[in-house]
Amino acid sequence: MTDATKPPQDFIKPTTDFWQELLAADDPRALAEPPYRFGYPAELRDGRKLLLPLRALPEGDTATASLIANHASFQVLSELSADMSELARAANVDQVVGMPTLGLSFAPTIAERLGLSNYVPLGYSRKYWYREDLSHPVHSITTPSSGKRVYIDPNIVPRLTGRRVAVVDDAVSSGSTLASVLQLLGRLDCEVAVIVVAMVQGARWKAALEAIDPAAPGRLRGAFASPLFERTKGGWTPIPGTFHPL
Repeated sequence: MTDATKPPQDFIKPTTDFWQELLAADDPRALAEPPYRFGYPAELRDGRKLLLPLRALPEGDTATASLIANHASFQVLSELSADMSELARAANVDQVVGMPTLGLSFAPTIAERLGLSNYVPLGYSRKYWYREDLSHPVHSITTPSSGKRVYIDPNIVPRLTGRRVAVVDDAVSSGSTLASVLQLLGRLDCEVAVIVVAMVQGARWKAALEAIDPAAPGRLRGAFASPLFERTKGGWTPIPGTFHPL
């Protein structure tokens, strides 16, 4: 057997075909059981499945199911946004805050679905008229170095004054970026009524949010959840205790 024909042992493959299709609950691809090879069929709240690529973490023996919102089909983004909009609507919010970077793939659509005329985008790029007191340091798994900050444009701070807001992101994993955003919003005249994400990944985020506000984890809602995975014989198996039910 040549190297080209050997079966892959890391069970990771290019993600060209992922994030493009929602599967019916009875689709054979949606019925896969662990250990998973290449993809994880994440269950949406209506019973359909979204097949997500599995990505090995740097240490090599653990993996995550990956959602990259700006790689997804318009259908997938639309369907997830519709469900996330209903989660935000249930909290009776009157403004939407979009987290950088991929939360901005969902926030405008959700705000529009809620009948709002605008939303509040946060960002990492500091424009010359920004103020340091309207920013907060950010540390995350993907950006562990210091120096990164999340900013809000001073000109749109009035959009939050006296408002009940939904904070929107693509995913929550460690919770560190979300914790930074909650600290920034905590200095403004608004109430974070709900946190809405497409994917709730693992359960590590709970501790980070509790450190900011013990009630914050209870405000988080997701369109679907995914565990973390460990390498086992034949593929990737969910790690016990890392799945947060919706």
